Amino acid sequence: MFGTNTGQLRRAACAVSAAGLLSAALGGCFGTGKPGGSQGKGGGGSPDTISTAGAPFWVNPDTPAARQTAQWRKNGREGDAELLERIAGRPVAEWIGQDDAGQRARRYTEAAARDGRVPVLVLYNIPHRDCGQYSQGGAADGASYRAWVDEVAAGIGDREALVVLEPDALTHIVDGCTPAEFHDERYALLTHAVDALGALPRVRVYLDAGNAGWVSDPARLAGPLRAAGIAGADGFALNTSNFYTTAANTAYGRKLSARLGGEHFVIDTSRNGRGPLDGAHDEAWCNPPGRGLGTPPTTDTGDELVDAYLWIKRPGDSDGTCKGGPQAGDWWPEYALGLARRAAS
Repeated sequence: MFGTNTGQLRRAACAVSAAGLLSAALGGCFGTGKPGGSQGKGGGGSPDTISTAGAPFWVNPDTPAARQTAQWRKNGREGDAELLERIAGRPVAEWIGQDDAGQRARRYTEAAARDGRVPVLVLYNIPHRDCGQYSQGGAADGASYRAWVDEVAAGIGDREALVVLEPDALTHIVDGCTPAEFHDERYALLTHAVDALGALPRVRVYLDAGNAGWVSDPARLAGPLRAAGIAGADGFALNTSNFYTTAANTAYGRKLSARLGGEHFVIDTSRNGRGPLDGAHDEAWCNPPGRGLGTPPTTDTGDELVDAYLWIKRPGDSDGTCKGGPQAGDWWPEYALGLARRAAS
């Protein structure tokens, strides 16, 4: 089932059935332990079935998109509200930063459990985050970060969750943005996070590994992923908050997986329905115009290495104060509406 963790073992190649009714059908891939042992890293038996094949993830009913949809309906903007349902009605990751981390983790996982679904959480609080750019911030130091991770882990407890760990943290090491004096600490902190979350019985952990258009040679990421504890995780995540196509990320991920002994991965499809901007553009990753929603979240990927397509970035949240956008992470309804209008499906 979805929540059976995997530890140091490699997960078997598998196929996901889109026709199954419960996650017993889904378990062909997303919940099967890696071969080599009879138990996952949680050490216990498989959890109960929880969800329909292809769509096990939780939809938060109280998101900016949901509130905006309700407001537009109230104001008579029925057509726009209908379009925005393409975001409001689909599962999107919840980003957990410094404030109220444990309480938020508990609240999301409890709400998802009541609905019989799995929440997708993004942990985003590494020290020296985003190299001082639009999403700068993070924990004050290593000790604060470890305590924060432990608080999140305690908040999740024995409930299910899929966790994407620290977008950009490793890729900023590889591209030289993060100063060298912070590298060893970052690897140690990420390893602590993998270990703390991986010790939970029903959590899957994916280390962020950039996207198909960032570090051109995926082999350069293999060493950093190993140093950050990928052996104790369930795989890596690609395209977080970016726009590269699913096909490009799948090809990139397969090359990286081959360097890591067959690790699985997930892909953020939230805004890649039209792909990235063509040609050279200043900050093409930041609120680019003309983009559209990608494939809705699903575990039915048709690829034995791709565990899920996820909406890791909330469609409609700004990338930063570029191209007329609000602060990074703030809701931008006009941009959200444009993404919905140009949705791939």
